Amino acid sequence: MTEPLVQLTGVSVSFNGHAVVDRITMAVNTGDVITVIGPNGSGKTTLIRAILGIQAITSGRIKRRAGLRVGYVPQRLHLQPTLPLSVREFMALTGVKAPACEAALARTGVGHLNDASVHHLSGGEMQRLLIARALVRQPDLLVLDEPAQGVDVNGQAALYELIRTLRDELQCGVIMISHDLHLVMSATDQVICLNNHVCCSGHPEQISNDPAFVELFGKHVAESLAVYHHHHNHRHDLHGDVIDPGTTTHDCGNHHA
Repeated sequence: MTEPLVQLTGVSVSFNGHAVVDRITMAVNTGDVITVIGPNGSGKTTLIRAILGIQAITSGRIKRRAGLRVGYVPQRLHLQPTLPLSVREFMALTGVKAPACEAALARTGVGHLNDASVHHLSGGEMQRLLIARALVRQPDLLVLDEPAQGVDVNGQAALYELIRTLRDELQCGVIMISHDLHLVMSATDQVICLNNHVCCSGHPEQISNDPAFVELFGKHVAESLAVYHHHHNHRHDLHGDVIDPGTTTHDCGNHHA
């Protein structure tokens, strides 16, 4: 079998003697789309930071494949509002040559915004810009912390669809944090439910029936997910509107947690 991109074995991160991340064992392989879910304070962002190597671990081991290239999309990026900065200039800050930056912008559907101010982008456009920035070095692993933050429901569906497309095109692995459980269930291959430790993990359909999931999120949420089906016989445009709908009768915009 191919070596995992990242392998965690018994990883813990503690602050002031309190284990925020407790004995996590998991692997991310090429082609995986793994989503970490859990309540606020469950250690999701700390786990991602540990995987990235920007958070020291207290115990356990993290093994990264030799030469691993990682693209990271943070939960928030604060830019000084008085600083004039175009999309082109923002991408130039990566230090990567212009053709590669332009290709990354085109790949995420915002190539037409090269001269736009980053301060005037919509939530969905900004997230696509951040993803483009993460793509410029052709990552083996794409790490996204709440990639749909500040994006409306339809735009979220389009964004998750883009992430899966990028996984296929780049032949990379993806690990992300998300709070929208319905879209997670339609857009991911494996779910890890975190509450400082791993409560349960597996395919989305399995997770919604797991007693630990029901206890954490409630019976109502679990039952709604169990009957949720997001049919991928259509595509979304940049703003999340359905195009080429075929025979679908599903309204993607009316289902959210």
